[in-house]
Amino acid sequence: MILINLLPHRELARKRRKDLFNVSAGLFAVLGLVIVGLVFLVIQAETDAQLARNNLLRSEIKVFDGQIKEIANLEAEIVALQARQQAVEDLQADRNVPVHLLSELNRLLPDGVYIKAMTQNGLDVAVQGVAQSNERVSELLRDLNSASPWFAQPQLVEIVAGSVKLSDRDQRRVANFSIRFKLQRPADVEKKLAALSADGKAKAKK
Repeated sequence: MILINLLPHRELARKRRKDLFNVSAGLFAVLGLVIVGLVFLVIQAETDAQLARNNLLRSEIKVFDGQIKEIANLEAEIVALQARQQAVEDLQADRNVPVHLLSELNRLLPDGVYIKAMTQNGLDVAVQGVAQSNERVSELLRDLNSASPWFAQPQLVEIVAGSVKLSDRDQRRVANFSIRFKLQRPADVEKKLAALSADGKAKAKK
């Protein structure tokens, strides 16, 4: 029987497997480092690109902020110009308001009512007068409230009984009154008249 010693062969095979394992481990380690390096480079590139986009967005936002401020300033200027234009139009329209005030007040005064004093502050009017009775003052208030589109919100401030001496033997009791009301601008009067006209047409159709 022939005896063969396999120990050296086994040791060589074990050594080869060990060397192959070490080489494979080294290759995998190198490959892992390469992959990590590539991933790092990709992430770094994406980060740099995102930072560049962020910087671009910040610069664009600054530009838009500047444009928004310019638009806001322009809107403020437009509002101021419209306010000035409206003020000029109101002044032009209000030039004829005193004429309408005197004309309408003269038309609405009941018999037996007399105006002693009248003051105007903007569109607010205060009237002091004398009436033959309280009923005449009530009639004037009703007319101021409903008989003319030029007047609004009439209020009786006070009414005080008094007397007027017509002669040495003749004295009459009167009512001294004070009334406040508001004047209406021509544009508001036109709206009222248009609404009344439309209402009248609607009633006529019915």
